[in-house]
Formats: sequence, structure tokens, C-alpha cells
Amino acid sequence: MANPNDQAEQLYGVEGNPMPEGGHCGAVTLPGAVRLRYARWGAKGNASRGTILLLHGRTEFIEKYYETIEDLRRLGFAVLTFDWRGQGASSRLLSDPLKGHIEHFDQYLDDLDAILRQVLLPDCPPPHYLVGHSTGALMALLSAPALTNRIDRMVLCAPFLKLQDLPMPQRYFKRLLGFLTYVGFGRSYVPDTRGNIDRLDFAGNKLTSDPERLARRNAIIGQHRHLAISGPTIAWLYSAFRAAENVSRPEFAASIKIPAQFILGTADKVISTPFAEYYASRMRAGAHLTIPGARHEILQEKDIYREQALAAIDAFLP
Repeated sequence: MANPNDQAEQLYGVEGNPMPEGGHCGAVTLPGAVRLRYARWGAKGNASRGTILLLHGRTEFIEKYYETIEDLRRLGFAVLTFDWRGQGASSRLLSDPLKGHIEHFDQYLDDLDAILRQVLLPDCPPPHYLVGHSTGALMALLSAPALTNRIDRMVLCAPFLKLQDLPMPQRYFKRLLGFLTYVGFGRSYVPDTRGNIDRLDFAGNKLTSDPERLARRNAIIGQHRHLAISGPTIAWLYSAFRAAENVSRPEFAASIKIPAQFILGTADKVISTPFAEYYASRMRAGAHLTIPGARHEILQEKDIYREQALAAIDAFLP
């Protein structure tokens, strides 16, 4: 497998998933020689409504969002996005590059801060907005208190707050993962999560009801396997649960001043949609749109669901 660290300033295309024209790809370097791959594009047309910083979920990478990037550009937005450390073409943190690993979600906060300071604020037209999916939406919430004067609004698609189908209640599972991390198993896979990175079968998948968009994801990874990761490590999931628990505190939710639009799906079998709806209702400036029939990856869904999400983004960002 190619070393992602050597490919942090390239973008890749495959048939049926063309690279948006006019983009700029680069990398920023953080302490510890961590390199983050980013890419940015200007808005379509003469006028710009500002810049959307697009935050991916776990396992995702820039190429997966080409279609969404083009849609947002047609709405009049410039777009900036990047690969979190440990996935995509950014630096991997373990000798086994397939492990989805991070020591603590504070490292993701460092990633986001570096992208804001080194790319978004100096190079991208204001006003600035966040659009995050799943883990990316969780990071938008976690960083929100520090972003009050830098980000105007944020859209949160299926945020990672409370998972479904766990073997035990999430708070107890977090404690078990914390114990395993403490005794030295943090860099091991969460049991039964190491899967085949090359292909997700459409039958039984929880992510999307659109077979063509899932096949496109498979094609990207089939040709560029270095972009993919497999299951999360115990430390990654423990850190994710800690971050979700932190932002779920009533005082934290009430402290967020950035207006937020949640976009959720009734058929989401990954995160708890009712909990996300409840969370949005506790925010000072939170609202939610719940799309009947949509699964977890709303921006990779069938057009009937996806177009509702894009219309909500268009309406919410002034």
C-alpha cells in the first residue's frame, strides 16, 4: 500500500466521479510531522456567498465529496475541505495504516484549528460556514465555543452524538473502552470492526439507499486503496464517546452561540435521530430537519433525500 504521507498534495478521480475543475490541493503540517491534505475551490459564477468548510465523517476522504462540492459551488459557495489525520491522504498514525486511530479528539481540534488559521481565514472569502457529517458534525459542535467569531453558521448532518445497536448502553461501553485503553489495548481494533475496505455490499448497508453512489465509493477505493481505512481502534471509539458525552452536557449545548441546522434521517441506523432532534431543541439557536426515509450518509443518498438536504443548506446559509 502506498504511503499516504507521500501523496498529501494530490487529488484523484475515477470514471463517474470527475474531479471538480479549478481546485487547489495542498497540505498543512502540524507538530509531530502530521500532514493534512486539503483542497479548495471557488464558487461558480461571478458572486460568492462565502465559503463552506466541509468536515468529513470517519473513514471518508475528499474524493468522496466531489459531487457535493460541485453542488455547493453551484449554489454560490466556495468550498474548502480536508482529510482528518489518520484517514484519507493525511498522515496515518500507526504502522498499520488501515487502523482508524486517534489518541484523543483534541488532536482533531488541532487539525481544524490549523486548517482555519492557515487556509480558511487567509485564503477563502467570508463569511465562513461549517457543514459537517457524522464525526465531522461532532467536531463542529465540540469546537463551536471557540469558533463564535470565526464561523457564522453550521449545518450538522447526522451528528455522532449517540450510536444505535451497541452491545450495551453507550455510557457503559465508554467505560469498558476506557479501561481497555488504560491497560494498553487502545491501538487494537474494536472487536468485529475490521472489515473489507475494498467493497461495501449494498445489501444490508446502513449508509445509503443509493446503489450507484455506494458503487462510486467502492470504485474510488478500488483504484486508490491508500485513501481507505478499516475499523476504528479502541482508543478512537473511546475518544469519540468522550467527545459526544462532553458536547451532550446541557450547559455545553446551551453555550453554543453559532446558529445550527441539523439534517437528520428517519432511516438512520447508525446514530440516534431522536437524540439529535432533542439536542437541537436544547440549543440557543438550533433547528432540525428530519428527512423521512433517509439513511446515515444523507449527502450520499438518493436524489429524493439528498436534494432536500441541499435545499436546507441553501435556505439556512444566507
